[in-house]
Amino acid sequence: MTSKEPVPVVEMRDICVEFPGVKALDAVDFRLLPGEVHALMGENGAGKSTLIKALTGVYPVDSGQIIVDGTPRSFTGPRQSQEAGISTVYQEVNLCPNLSVGENILLGREPRRWGHIDYRALHRRAGELLAQLELDIDSRSRLGAHPIAVQQLVAITRATAMRSAVLILDEPTSSLDAGEVSELFGVIRRLRDAGTAILFVSHFLDQVYAISDRITVLRNGKLVGEYLTTELPRVGLVTAMLGRAVDALDEVADTTAAIEVTGTPVVSLQGLGRVPAVEPVTLDIRRGEIIGLAGLLGSGRTELARLIFGADRATAGQLCVDGTRVIMRTPRTAIDHRFAFTSENRKEDGVFGELTVRDNLVLALQARRGFARPLSARAKDELVDKYMEAFDIRPRRPDALMKNLSGGNQQKVLLARWLITEPQLFILDEPTRGIDIGAKTQIQKLVTELAAGGMAVLFISAELEEVTRVSHRIAVMRDRRNVAQVDTDQQPDLHELIAASPS
Repeated sequence: MTSKEPVPVVEMRDICVEFPGVKALDAVDFRLLPGEVHALMGENGAGKSTLIKALTGVYPVDSGQIIVDGTPRSFTGPRQSQEAGISTVYQEVNLCPNLSVGENILLGREPRRWGHIDYRALHRRAGELLAQLELDIDSRSRLGAHPIAVQQLVAITRATAMRSAVLILDEPTSSLDAGEVSELFGVIRRLRDAGTAILFVSHFLDQVYAISDRITVLRNGKLVGEYLTTELPRVGLVTAMLGRAVDALDEVADTTAAIEVTGTPVVSLQGLGRVPAVEPVTLDIRRGEIIGLAGLLGSGRTELARLIFGADRATAGQLCVDGTRVIMRTPRTAIDHRFAFTSENRKEDGVFGELTVRDNLVLALQARRGFARPLSARAKDELVDKYMEAFDIRPRRPDALMKNLSGGNQQKVLLARWLITEPQLFILDEPTRGIDIGAKTQIQKLVTELAAGGMAVLFISAELEEVTRVSHRIAVMRDRRNVAQVDTDQQPDLHELIAASPS
């Protein structure tokens, strides 16, 4: 005799959401059971974010029905969904960093006495909520003084204070290291075991399989299927997401191995450093070569990239371009020497959300030309059409606002923006972070094609398999030092190099 499946706390039936020229969700069904972690998977642009925003009242539903605890609901804003017991914790924590941890947890529901906030009662209650989740965080400490991982845990604690039956976690681990992910998963499991229904969105397949009980897959705004995690092999999940079998990642490694790297270095670092941010590094990057930069968060990867691009000034050593010493005073100097750089934080350092895709694409080229020499409308249109097609940027609408594109398509626009300038060195800092496996594969293939065409590439990623797959050589960073440089055909154990104790 099998146990009866619990009644869903959330059901979404035949949900349709349309934007001008785009059907974001097409008759999608989704259900969420109490006491489970349910992963929502799909490529960028598959409809995941739209489904969440429809459930939380951010987007109106054009047709279909949302049922919460057996009652049909029509949310016209996030407040209504919160009152129905649905809370969301986003990748970018939207709390008040200037307030204390306790004030954030009980914001809007502060205990009062004689018309004023009773701070003693507030911190006592906040402490109880933190203790329920086994979190050792001082409720009186300022939220902004804590790392992002702790701030996310505070946001989750706030959701428990609202007695939420449903907790939506949208890419909660994208900026966390392994230890922080483990702590977060401990909290998720405790909430699940207490009966909370958790909707988990992530692009990390390992994490999805480690934490989820069931998986729903969307593709192109349509439901592909709902699966028990234990019954869906990883290859099956990827195939469901993409609609095809994936062997393109193997092709990436084969393409990299086939590239013949010759000639003198485009860039040569000779003891380049900025102590204590990064100790002096000596490294050559040749034409057609992809140098991987591997290491844990805080190891000095990004700091080295910023030195090369002139975003920070070096205090030691020198940098040579085509054999000639160059002082990288600012990024303007780097751009003049045909360097390109995409930051790991595309939202703050790359995306101009209120501008159109067209304006974002031509920004770097226009900056290099100078604004006294504007591109003609015809030249803009030709460039934009060429690169939107070459990069498969969706939707194919140059006038779409950049902020309305999925993360993967935003990243493609940023890559295209720099390639329009025809760089000789491309520095890519976490170019595939937070994007789906389909877009990730496209970007990795693009990197190998650029190298095959003679471009020098510095490729930074926290995913060691990705670094190994894409690169010819890997420079390993640890404790802000370059501790090793290895060829990928030697099949190095990067985990061991990164984790080894200092000699």
